[in-house]
Order: sequence, then structure tokens, then C-alpha cells
Amino acid sequence: MRQVAATCVVALAYALSCPVASADEMTVVDPAGAGYAMHVTSLKEARFKRTVRQQFDFSCGSAAVATLLNYQYDYPMTEQTAFAQMWENGNQEKIRQQGFSLLDIRRFLEAHGFVADGFELPLQTLARTHTPAIVLITEHGYHHFVVVKGLRDGRVLVGDPATGTRPMSLASFEQKWEDHVIFVIHNRPERAVFNDPRDWRVAPSAPLYTGIARDGLYNVVMPKHGPSDY
Repeated sequence: MRQVAATCVVALAYALSCPVASADEMTVVDPAGAGYAMHVTSLKEARFKRTVRQQFDFSCGSAAVATLLNYQYDYPMTEQTAFAQMWENGNQEKIRQQGFSLLDIRRFLEAHGFVADGFELPLQTLARTHTPAIVLITEHGYHHFVVVKGLRDGRVLVGDPATGTRPMSLASFEQKWEDHVIFVIHNRPERAVFNDPRDWRVAPSAPLYTGIARDGLYNVVMPKHGPSDY
């Protein structure tokens, strides 16, 4: 689990350097002159509606487990609570240097009645069993915990404590997922949520069926004048 702490620090610094996303009201005026206030949610804000944002250095592990419990198992949990309990019961010097490990997460989950383990299995196992997982990926040379929330149409949906819920191509994910270990809860299958439409809302597929046929562009663009059009 080397460099996990460094990654979380880098990811947190990046997240904090970005403007804080907020929901605003936008006034829309119809042709008759009537105004309507509409609630507008930014994409950045939407990405953290169902993923817990990491708040501390080396805390992507506690944010990932809070995301897993809150949104994939409907078990209320804050990152602060997860962080405090794993910190209190873990090797604090090692946590300072390397961040939380899967062993820290496993012990924390057991204390809350969840039995979890890591398995070296194909990612498609999650889709077949409808089971979310915590995995360790490598981005920009650093390790980082994320939650796999869904898998479909060649895309992997992850809950990233630094950047929120985001899709990745399966090929890109496989390159970043070096150890091929999926860390899953396996004693509460009836509570597990995978491929939830609410999670996929921030990553809609491209509506290719609405594409305009080549011939259909004639009336969309300005055609070049012919010799008799002047």
C-alpha cells in the first residue's frame, strides 16, 4: 500500500484548489415575460451527491469506506467517524506514512457487522453478482482507493473521494488497477447496490441515436451556392 498517503494528499490538494461547487438558482423568462426560478446543480456538485469527498490528508480510505456504506449499502456513515475509528484502532505511525490499509478497513467494517475480504477476481464478477467494491488504482504514479459503483457498456463507474463519481473506460481502468484485487462485503448481498441509475446520472451515455445523418446536414449548414443560385 506504498504511496497511498501521498496520493490522498495530492488528490486532496487538487480538489481544494478547485472552486467549491454549489447549487444556484437561475431565472428563466418565457416568451410571455413570466420569470421562473430553476434550481441548477453543477456537474462538480452532482459528482459528490453519492460519493463522500475526502476531507483529510491520507483519508481516501475512510472516504471510500464511507461512500461504500452510505450509498451502496444504505448504512449511514460519515468520513469523520470512519477516520476516527480506523485511526484509533490502527497503527498510527504507519497510517501517517502510508494511509489506511485494506486491513484497517476490514477491521472497521467488522466492528459494524460487515464481513469483508479481498479477492483476486475479474472485474466482471462484480457485475455478475451485483456487488460494489473498494479497489486500489494507480494514477500519475500514486495509489488511491476508489469505490466501483457500476460496470456496463464497456465503462466502469467509480466513486473517487478526490474527484467524485466518474466513468472510466474499461481498458483505462484495467491499466490503473494493477493488483486486480476487489475488496467486497460478502455477508449482506441483499443490501448491496450496484449499477444504480442514480449513480449513472453523472455519466450518461452519448445519445448516438440522435445523430444527424450526413444528408440531413443540408438544412443545418449553409449550402454553397451553385452557378445558377445568384
